[in-house]
Amino acid sequence: MRSVPPEAIRTPRDLAPYLDHTVLAPEATLEDVRRACAEARAHRFAGVCVRADAVAEVRRALEGSGVRAVAVVDFPRGEADTGARVAEAREAARLGAEELDLVIRLPALLAGRHEDVLQDLRAVIGAVGVPVKVILETSRLTRDQRVVAAALARCAGAAYVKTSTGFAGGGATVEDVALLRAVVGEQVGVKASGGIRTAAAARAMLAAGASRIGASGSVALVSGAFP
Repeated sequence: MRSVPPEAIRTPRDLAPYLDHTVLAPEATLEDVRRACAEARAHRFAGVCVRADAVAEVRRALEGSGVRAVAVVDFPRGEADTGARVAEAREAARLGAEELDLVIRLPALLAGRHEDVLQDLRAVIGAVGVPVKVILETSRLTRDQRVVAAALARCAGAAYVKTSTGFAGGGATVEDVALLRAVVGEQVGVKASGGIRTAAAARAMLAAGASRIGASGSVALVSGAFP
């Protein structure tokens, strides 16, 4: 999943194919989800990312649009056991998720139990037939932990590594995106997510090596302006 060439982003509208339009607030309603799907269709975003209980509605609403239905798994804490994570991922895929955004097992990672993290990721990724983005929650990790987490996700077969849930008091930074790209190379995607609120910020993430952007304000991004 190669980095986006700078010449591909000449105007804010050019951001659209790289945006996952997110509706992840616990208080979000089904009407909020339907509105996001209509916006994604209109602007031709990459995907609509929701909690698993809304993914079937998203898949129906996006039918024939080319916009992907994306579901989060073990979100936002990454604390469930492997069996529960596998079951949740399989159910989300059964309901129509075409991609999954899976939180890495944070307690194991923070404790340095790297083999446990790797085996867990392999189990979940191997249980579903759709691309999996592994959320690292970079704001909670040291630089060395970010490197290790990205390497583990790559080795486990992740399609992408993703910076953040947006629910841990920190989001994506240009520096973290560049670091993750350096670790995973050009065959794995990098998704920048959390706190990206302007078209200029989104373009900076893509320039640093992101191949996908997660944002709840995607319409504002493509409707904005570059400095």
